[in-house]
Amino acid sequence: MTTSTQFGTPDETQDRPVGLAALKEALERPLTPYYLLVGSTALLLTIGLIMVLSASSVTSYENSQNSYAVVEKQLIWVLIGLPMAWVASRLPQRTLRNLSTLGLLGSMGLLALTLTPLGVTRNHQTNWLGVGPFVIQPSEFAKLAVILWAGHIYANKQRRLGELQHILVPVVPGVLAVTGLILLQRDLGTALVLFAITLSLLWVVGAPAKFFALSASVIAVGAFWLATTSSERRQRLLSFTDPFKDYHDSGWQAAHGLLALSSGGVFGKGIGASQQKWGTLPESHTDYIFAVLGEELGLVGTLFVVGLFLAIAWAAVRVATQTREPFVRYVSFGIMVWLLGQMIVNVGMVLSVLPVIGIPLPLVSYGGSALLPSLIALGILIGFARREPEAAAALAARKRVRPARPVKQSRGL
Repeated sequence: MTTSTQFGTPDETQDRPVGLAALKEALERPLTPYYLLVGSTALLLTIGLIMVLSASSVTSYENSQNSYAVVEKQLIWVLIGLPMAWVASRLPQRTLRNLSTLGLLGSMGLLALTLTPLGVTRNHQTNWLGVGPFVIQPSEFAKLAVILWAGHIYANKQRRLGELQHILVPVVPGVLAVTGLILLQRDLGTALVLFAITLSLLWVVGAPAKFFALSASVIAVGAFWLATTSSERRQRLLSFTDPFKDYHDSGWQAAHGLLALSSGGVFGKGIGASQQKWGTLPESHTDYIFAVLGEELGLVGTLFVVGLFLAIAWAAVRVATQTREPFVRYVSFGIMVWLLGQMIVNVGMVLSVLPVIGIPLPLVSYGGSALLPSLIALGILIGFARREPEAAAALAARKRVRPARPVKQSRGL
């Protein structure tokens, strides 16, 4: 009598794919996008909490005699955001579409309130809304609202998207209205992210190439003009390519970010060992947390974080290309461009290949206003991935074959 081990018989072992073939087979499995989204999100949240603790510990102690003050607030936002992400992953597509218009109008209302006495100014930008002890940034929620609303509109117009007027109206005017409110807050970075999301959606629905050339030119000229209207923006625009040239003024933050990255080497100095976080690197736990991450975890750590974002992007594209639902396709692609685009801009700022425009690193930087909509968006993506027909069938099959728990028998006297 022959027995088989857990590794299978010799014939079975020879038939198993190895190397690139095994990776390809794993990526083609129906549940791969679902597991990649869940795993990458969990890892980024964990890394984010660790790095927020490390990057903020010094300033937290200086301000409140408590090194954990900032990370405790971030942990509270995570504990609020995770249930919201879970609920978002369970919401039916019809519910998301019904809420999309209300979400857009609500976000525009909150943006308008920042122009009233309820608006709070930080870093020369009145893009915060203070209500009692809570302070939120409505523009972060507007990104998700625009994606859901545009996806709903384009799904309704699926059969009429061959005409340019149906591609542009009402999505482009709606986005311009939201962007106008954001520009009134002097928040150029968020406005550029919204433009990027809108252009990507227009590309997905089939807008002509000449439209993109014209739009890119208008946006570039407009962004450059807006940048020159502020002395601070103008200095950053002129110094970002060589921050050490104006080391003690406009190049201070970018220069210290580069010093942090370069001193980390391949494997980093170790968690908690950053020197730049001791007051020399502004916004070390928010916009420039990637610099502290590179100093403490080195090139390996930074590439790992970038790889997690690329995994999320790949999973989102896989969902968008495999689905038969137009709404799922447009929303998945919009969320991918939003999160991946912000990662690229944030990393580009730290590497001084892009000007400093105040864009946080999703899921990693400190801030509940950025964290909550990102988690909700990823929850929606995870729901899309698990409800794809093949993925849903695979999950149902796993539940059916799950072994039952053994019944404990009572022992008699």
